[in-house]
Amino acid sequence: MATGNRHKYREARAVLAGLGLDLRLLEVERVEIQADDLAEIAAYSLRAIPDDGRPIAVEDAGIFIDRYGGFPGPYSSYALRTIRLPGVLKLMAGVEERGATFQSVVAFGHGEDTRFFRGVVRGRIAHGIRGTGGFGYDPIFIPTRGTEGPSGR
Repeated sequence: MATGNRHKYREARAVLAGLGLDLRLLEVERVEIQADDLAEIAAYSLRAIPDDGRPIAVEDAGIFIDRYGGFPGPYSSYALRTIRLPGVLKLMAGVEERGATFQSVVAFGHGEDTRFFRGVVRGRIAHGIRGTGGFGYDPIFIPTRGTEGPSGR
């Protein structure tokens, strides 16, 4: 997995270990383009990694807040760096409809073959920062039951 985010790698490794797969970290300085589609961002990042014959996975994710037309979506990492979680909560102050989805796209490449997998979790934005674990938007995103799982494309 090519990423500069060790939290993301550890989480993915734990999930895949449960399936009998051993995920290795390929630390790279990713050039992350700004685009409106997570798959476009992941595909670009995958193409930027030199092909040495090994299979490579690149993931991009974001939180899509219903009230704001899906913002910050693919710009989630920028929003987190600039306004942080308290800023997101401030945007939601007084908002009753707090629905959101967390979406993730994995671009998996091996040789000339590239496949995309998308995971979507439905939930809502909390009224405050909760818990002590996780990273990114975990402290303010509350998933609901019956969410969609990963899908191939």
